[in-house]
Amino acid sequence: MNSNQKILPYAGIIVKLLKGPLEYLDKSNWEKLLQFQHELASFLQQLGLILVVDEQDGYAYLKHLVNGEDAAEVTWMQRRTFTYEESVMLVLLREMLAEFELSEATTRELIKKRIEIKEYAELFFKEQASRIKFLKEIDRLIDKMEEHGFLQLVEHLEHPDEQKFRIRKMIKAKVDGDVLDQFQQQLQERKEQAAAAQN
Repeated sequence: MNSNQKILPYAGIIVKLLKGPLEYLDKSNWEKLLQFQHELASFLQQLGLILVVDEQDGYAYLKHLVNGEDAAEVTWMQRRTFTYEESVMLVLLREMLAEFELSEATTRELIKKRIEIKEYAELFFKEQASRIKFLKEIDRLIDKMEEHGFLQLVEHLEHPDEQKFRIRKMIKAKVDGDVLDQFQQQLQERKEQAAAAQN
């Protein structure tokens, strides 16, 4: 390398963003991202990428710039597809986060035990003939959400149900308010149907 060539001061941030979202909890990199935000956005735009920064919730991520005929031919990031069940779990986690943010919580991050997530999910998923298989399926969906980066294991305990997860706020970028409103409407209809069936 030519000794006169300088590495961009925000090169490390670009590498991190290409691997996945960046959060305020990564303090040094978060501060550098905010410091070079405009330079980063300008550079990334040349690569067909848009830098999205949510300072209030403390996360940033990249998305492809789709520009008509020049629709992103170069794919920098892995595209994820979700099954129906995974999509439902994703929305459920988003709903839990919305409830948390409307509460008078004194902490910034939502931490939930695996058992608490399972109990919440049981209200929406239709139980299978075998309860053991049903709970294993919910466990699998929780593990998938961790794999996709929407949950972060913060306390690994011997009993799996006692494991604690942080519901990452970047989930809000995946599930917006409109999707959440539709889900809440469906949930209300489901409750009304269940109540009618009991009468």
